[in-house]
Amino acid sequence: MGYAIENLSADCHDAIAAANNPEGREKVRLHLEKALADPDFIKTHLGPAETSSRNILYEDPEFGFCIIAHVYEGPRASQPHDHGSSWAIYGQATGVTEMTEWNVTKKPANGEPGICEPVKVYEMKPGDAVVYNEGVVHSPRREATTRLIRIEGQDLTNMKRDSFKPA
Repeated sequence: MGYAIENLSADCHDAIAAANNPEGREKVRLHLEKALADPDFIKTHLGPAETSSRNILYEDPEFGFCIIAHVYEGPRASQPHDHGSSWAIYGQATGVTEMTEWNVTKKPANGEPGICEPVKVYEMKPGDAVVYNEGVVHSPRREATTRLIRIEGQDLTNMKRDSFKPA
């Protein structure tokens, strides 16, 4: 039997219940990697018929974290960003994402974006999962279609977040 969304959500819930901090998120990341290693999990939630850029698979009623399937068609690049007062874990299912992590050299103020400079660039390949804790500025770039599972500390769709631009 495979690793179903019910297994992933329960394991994530238990990890966060035990440690709602970076240590617990590292355990969540390991559970996400387990899901990414299961071909049936990927086929079920990110199979060829799936085309949604944001499909919430699970939202935890106690802690508010969300497990989300993303399908990004074709090339795409995002500006440097954080997740406001929340965190996120990106899990690569198919394709390759070049991820850049940024150091903020000037905080956003008075409606102006913050300024940042790149400090780390790496590729996320299928099976990789990375935690971005609160305040970690990063930007993904994809040359082709990718599919990923992302776990957000809370639904980020209505969260106010600062903007950043490269130096």
